[in-house]
Amino acid sequence: MTQNHANKKSDIRLGTRGSQLALWQSNWVKCELEKLGVIVELITIKTEGDIQTGSLAQIGGQGLFTKRLQVALLNEEIDLAVHSLKDLPTEDHPQLTIAAVPPRETVADALVSNRFTSLQDLPPQAVIGTGSVRRAAQLLHLRPDLEIRDIRGNVDTRLKKLDAGEFDAIILASAGLLRLGFEKRISYKFPPNELVPAVGQGALGLETRRTDEETISRIASLNDPVSFHRAMAERAMLRTLYAGCLSPVGALTHVQNDLLQLKGAVLSHDGEHKIECEETSDLEQSNSLGQRVAEKLIEAGAAKYLQDRD
Repeated sequence: MTQNHANKKSDIRLGTRGSQLALWQSNWVKCELEKLGVIVELITIKTEGDIQTGSLAQIGGQGLFTKRLQVALLNEEIDLAVHSLKDLPTEDHPQLTIAAVPPRETVADALVSNRFTSLQDLPPQAVIGTGSVRRAAQLLHLRPDLEIRDIRGNVDTRLKKLDAGEFDAIILASAGLLRLGFEKRISYKFPPNELVPAVGQGALGLETRRTDEETISRIASLNDPVSFHRAMAERAMLRTLYAGCLSPVGALTHVQNDLLQLKGAVLSHDGEHKIECEETSDLEQSNSLGQRVAEKLIEAGAAKYLQDRD
């Protein structure tokens, strides 16, 4: 709490994970709300993903970093949860809602290396660290000679593992690196058409109880309609595919002249096969757009690459 608010009851109890990136994101939301005169109390909550140490594939992906925050919302321990939207399960809880998506940061993935400056610069059999099956499949599609190894931990932990020589390079979201001031660590920023981003990458999801009209009203001005509808289209596509964060699925959205374009990509886990489909709609038809792209992907044969669903 700020000094001026120290003796006042908070208007919003904001739940957050305790990682460096989660705290940055939640403090940004807190500061934006305080500019509007809203008193915000940060409440740090440890999620399952913060406790478990295995790979995402071993411990399960959906909701690892978000479920405990959602439980706190449902139990009215907090009024607002700030999520990295790509971590939030695509099946919405019936009692909760994503009330706002602030302006989105870049969706691009970044290659971070102390020796190499691009994907093409990596030598044969270079060891690449990523905890994402989406990134792994696309990297193998582009460079089947690479050796992909799992990496876990927050941004700082992963950078330390790279610096210790465990990997030739690691892949991280550019958004997280930029938010934490690590932009100089980016060796190469993948064009999103080259490495199709994760659903919701670079976006924050501000989640509340559906019935909490007061909190919904207080955070409404933080919502960016373009970022919101882009994210909703991507999430609708993933939901229609019955896929989660352990599936090799990517999504890329653009808005031009109030038209929303969505490209979906599904790959085999070994990266050998890649299916892409693209559709366009009015901005506010984001959910139906996501559904259409998913249906086209399934028609094109994507289902066989989504059999290991979480």
